[in-house]
Amino acid sequence: MRMWSNAVLGVTIVLYLCGCDALRFAPGEAMKANAYVHHRTTQLAADTARQEQVSAPLQQLTALSQEQSRAFVADYGLPRELPSTATVEEILDTSTHDLASAAVAQAQRRPNPWETADAFLEVGIGIAGVLGGAYGLRIGQILQKARQKSKALQEVIEGNERFKEQYHDMAEAFKDAHAHQSTQTRQLVAELK
Repeated sequence: MRMWSNAVLGVTIVLYLCGCDALRFAPGEAMKANAYVHHRTTQLAADTARQEQVSAPLQQLTALSQEQSRAFVADYGLPRELPSTATVEEILDTSTHDLASAAVAQAQRRPNPWETADAFLEVGIGIAGVLGGAYGLRIGQILQKARQKSKALQEVIEGNERFKEQYHDMAEAFKDAHAHQSTQTRQLVAELK
């Protein structure tokens, strides 16, 4: 039983060390609308480059850009309501710039590592419950214990951060007290912050 507990704790630590950068939320409406506006922008740029008979390399670049932008729309999907993008003036409107900023902010969001690990543990507990029997019960207990340890670690780290914020004059002494932590522990704490 102790081996299972250590294995689950090890997997949880690996999840924290690896972080949630690989996990992303599904594209939101701002990201979908921005992808669509980007595609329309590249279409209009390619059309304008052809109409104005600019240099061949510039025409080829804008045509390639138009083709590449189709992948973003295909990946993200269309927004519920298509932004107005019939003319260059509509695309260059300030609302389009605001949309691009909102899309960047939305794209940079990542799942909270604590919530992600908690969700994985919860799924594991659910699977153990479905398996049933003595082993299912043991696995469920082990995962529940790992979940409690994870929650306790989260609370300790959050408490330490609040302490350092409230008592700035004690922050150096606090750091000195933790100076003898192992490299692995420091990396884990840094990732969890």
